[in-house]
Amino acid sequence: MNVTLSATLAANEDIERRRRAGERVLHLAFGEAGLPVHPALRERLIAASEHNGYGPVAGAAALREAAAGYWHRRGLPTDPELVVCGPGSKSLLYGLLLAIGGDIVLPMPSWVSYAAQADLVGARPLLVPAPPGEGGVPDPERVVSAVLHARSQGRDVRSLLVTLPDNPSGTLAAARTIRRITEVARDLDLTIISDEIYRDLVHDTAAGFLSPAELAPERTVITSGLSKSLALGGWRIGVARLPSVELRDRLLAVASEIWSSPAAPVQQAAAYAYTEPAELVERIDESRRLHGTVARAVYERFVRAGVRVDAPQGGFYLYPDFTGLAYATSAELTADLLDRHGVGVLPGHAFGDDPRALRVRVATSLLYGETTERRLAALGAADPLELPWISASLDHLSEALTGLNTARHAPGRLVRAALVPTPAAG
Repeated sequence: MNVTLSATLAANEDIERRRRAGERVLHLAFGEAGLPVHPALRERLIAASEHNGYGPVAGAAALREAAAGYWHRRGLPTDPELVVCGPGSKSLLYGLLLAIGGDIVLPMPSWVSYAAQADLVGARPLLVPAPPGEGGVPDPERVVSAVLHARSQGRDVRSLLVTLPDNPSGTLAAARTIRRITEVARDLDLTIISDEIYRDLVHDTAAGFLSPAELAPERTVITSGLSKSLALGGWRIGVARLPSVELRDRLLAVASEIWSSPAAPVQQAAAYAYTEPAELVERIDESRRLHGTVARAVYERFVRAGVRVDAPQGGFYLYPDFTGLAYATSAELTADLLDRHGVGVLPGHAFGDDPRALRVRVATSLLYGETTERRLAALGAADPLELPWISASLDHLSEALTGLNTARHAPGRLVRAALVPTPAAG
């Protein structure tokens, strides 16, 4: 087993240490939603604080019913008996890997924990590149050849994972790609795990969202949670929609030995959230607008600097490509950005990308401010880009990108590193 501290958590701790030491660091390395908890949710949590029993392994009936209603309103009729709750969608994903068994197909690049969790359970991830401009879904035609080859070598490939919309790229796979990947999964008898935790943060609500569960309900698991849409990362609550009683029972067996049941007070508050009351729908709408506005502003700064990057479509991520700079690896580029320019990002290799590809993951959600007051101001601003702290952060990024054009040292010589102007993809 070769698992280390999660790259996102390690980067966050390093940047926080630097800030405490007085360094000026623009924090673009951590995918936290960056917004305060809505008062209505705090009130529900306080009111539920006396709930102190373990409760059902699958989760409280009220939460499972509320989550089923959430999916029903999105065109996915759901039996509450096929909903399983856990302490975050991350825990549910780990439990699913154990419950399904075998190796798993992952898009490349993909969220840092997918491959790490596979390693922890003794599975071997099969990394398949995503189609250009469509992160989060492995290229369907490449999946066919990769799985057939792996099986010919004796590997037991049983599942495939998609992220809609994607982390790290912030893009959303097209409906045609989702249709084709579900056909491939059916032909190859693969269970699909669809991580849809960013579903409610697709920037353009008219863009359309197609879940594999609409096309292949008999083999699709959906995982989700409230850490992104309602900024409840520290509350640790997630939900999964299962396609069968058999898989539900296997997941519950795993859950009973790992987390027993989610925290009871948090479940009560989450049940309220999943009924989608008006005040929380409004908060998610405001969050979506803020995430989209700031992510697009960061995208434009990269484009002006001549960096190739796909336009963000959901969540708060971008995945710029610095091809043309004189760095050997994305880790070297990332270290230089932090040490010399005070900008923290994550190297692409942490997401399964080729270490020599000069791609990095940028998270924009911590630009809203470091205090509750500033974050609420950003949430309610007609134009958050005019707020001085957000404007200053964008200028810091532009200065850093300009600084990457200056000379940097390489072994034995001085190398001039210059960005290659390229049209932005997507």
